[in-house]
Amino acid sequence: MNRLANNKGNIQHWQVIAILLAVYDAIAVSVAFFLPLWLSAEGDITAIEDDYMHPFLQFVPIYAILCLVIFERCGLYKGVWRFASFMELERIVVATAISFVVQVIGIEISLFCPRMYYVRMPFSYYVVGIMFQFMFILVVRFSYRFILLFKGSRTQHTSELAPILLVGAGSAGRAIIREVNRIGQNRERIVCIIDDNPNNWKRSIDGVPIVGGRDEILASVKKYKCEKIYIAIPSATQTEKRDILNICKETDCELKLLRDVYRMVAEENISVADLKNVSIEDLLGREPIKVDMTEIYTFISAKTIMVTGGGGSIGSELCRQIAKHGPEKLIIYDVYENNAYDIQQELKRLHPDLDLIVLIGSVRDSRRLDEIFSKYHPQIVYHAAAHKHVPLMEYSPAEAIKNNAIGTYKTAYAALTHGCDRFVLISTDKAVNPTNIMGASKRLCEMVIQTFDAKVKQGRTEDLPKLFTHFDSESDYESKATSDTMEGTKPHTEFVAVRFGNVLGSNGSVVPLFKEQIAQGGPVTVTHPDIIRYFMTIPEAVSLVMQAGTYAKGGEIFVLDMGSPVKIDTLARNLIRLSGLKPDEDIQIVYTGLRPGEKMYEEKLMAEEGMQTTPNHLIHIGKPLEFDTDTFIRDLKDLMDAAYNDDDHIKEKVAAIVGTYHPEGEVQA
Repeated sequence: MNRLANNKGNIQHWQVIAILLAVYDAIAVSVAFFLPLWLSAEGDITAIEDDYMHPFLQFVPIYAILCLVIFERCGLYKGVWRFASFMELERIVVATAISFVVQVIGIEISLFCPRMYYVRMPFSYYVVGIMFQFMFILVVRFSYRFILLFKGSRTQHTSELAPILLVGAGSAGRAIIREVNRIGQNRERIVCIIDDNPNNWKRSIDGVPIVGGRDEILASVKKYKCEKIYIAIPSATQTEKRDILNICKETDCELKLLRDVYRMVAEENISVADLKNVSIEDLLGREPIKVDMTEIYTFISAKTIMVTGGGGSIGSELCRQIAKHGPEKLIIYDVYENNAYDIQQELKRLHPDLDLIVLIGSVRDSRRLDEIFSKYHPQIVYHAAAHKHVPLMEYSPAEAIKNNAIGTYKTAYAALTHGCDRFVLISTDKAVNPTNIMGASKRLCEMVIQTFDAKVKQGRTEDLPKLFTHFDSESDYESKATSDTMEGTKPHTEFVAVRFGNVLGSNGSVVPLFKEQIAQGGPVTVTHPDIIRYFMTIPEAVSLVMQAGTYAKGGEIFVLDMGSPVKIDTLARNLIRLSGLKPDEDIQIVYTGLRPGEKMYEEKLMAEEGMQTTPNHLIHIGKPLEFDTDTFIRDLKDLMDAAYNDDDHIKEKVAAIVGTYHPEGEVQA
């Protein structure tokens, strides 16, 4: 405290500089308007006419004081002049213009006051005087920066500055050059620029040569011994960025990419701080899915919304997006308390006014679901709760059926019987021609949704039994959906499914696993050199799920056009390079063979399903496969009994229901 008080009483360094500048300015403005008189007398002071000298001497002390006031008001004593820029120049121009008006008016008054007649000052007095004043004020303030630049240019060849290659010669690139090459701010230097516009080749920016297009990246890195590559092309498409990054990652340089420029309203706002490490998403090179979020948020606004599995990767992102746009109530339902607690605390911090309810429970517990639906009556349900790990489910197939298929049925039943408007199932591309029990269980979930939708449209919801295991007699299975429906309410729920591929960064994704293996020094394990997968980001997946809620008419399976698939081996090698290491040298890649139930590739749609378009050209609708819903309901009941009895032949029973399911051993190479 004492130290702080002492600091308040001391004059700061900048204040000393301001006082010295004020003294200089007072002398400078006086000399500036004396010089035109002196020059007009050809350098002889005695030759200056009294009619000019007398008003000058009479007014100059007052003018000097007025200038100090004007300069202070214009902020000329508060600038950090080592960083002087156009803004400071603008202030000097304004201060000079105001002082010029004061000089003209003041001299005219000085001429008039002492006698009844006067001789006007020559026009050159005002013009030359204000030019000298502007020069004196400008030079002293910018000289500090020029001295630093000159000093830096003299020392940069001897200093240990890390050489950097810059990609992009636009306004963003120029802003990065100015900051990086500002002496005293960085221990690095931009030494060359790459730009695809031939008109810029063999030219330079701030003395930095533009050496050519992207084809010159590898040669330039070698020639200039670059340690880093900065990519500053915010206007480039994702595909263009991917192509450039694919060249850059062949070097040993650290890569930095300019963040999205949507928040950079002026060129000077772009800085090195806006550069980020290149992520694996940047290398995928697919344009992000564009969704009309206004339509979505209008749909969810002022509604009670429930997200099952709300603590998971997809579920938690759904909650974040929903919370931003005014739901009447958001219900998070999850069996894992740690995840539920984390998203609860995050949303409470970010949205203190949100009516948030976090409940712990399982989608396999029909009594718990009935209790929640009867109390809160959610209008929209996003069903994200599921077991998703393929190899683990191969060793616990009954759990996949209980949690995924039966859990979806019970949640859909509760939604139907309590008047829910929309039920959106989150599915996966692994449900297409599944070779593993997880994918088959998700196909069962889709069939559940199609069955419920068919029964609602047929007006035969009484055909849907209430499946549960906590029964006292076999007759409890005969409880029907119609008898459980809210009194006076006709079943009207619209059931849809959303199918997409692997999600980058989600729980169980290969990317976190690869990063962990790289951090431990390797090896990185890949199941097969030719295995491929479709990838999308979590925000894309969530936007698709929410879009399905607005497009839904019931029974659809929405599918995202995820572009070209990615080889997992290429993904692993890119991650190693992005970590500044070399695959097969610094980090070994080991091929472990396909895991139980794993396919070489995933499909987005079964061939029989076909495609329909939607207003969003990246979102398609698969035509549902035909199957007997009554037979399916009976088979699902038998499958539930087999799952809860841990039947050893559970996979065979699933294959009998899901005709496209080919268990392990039938996988095509």
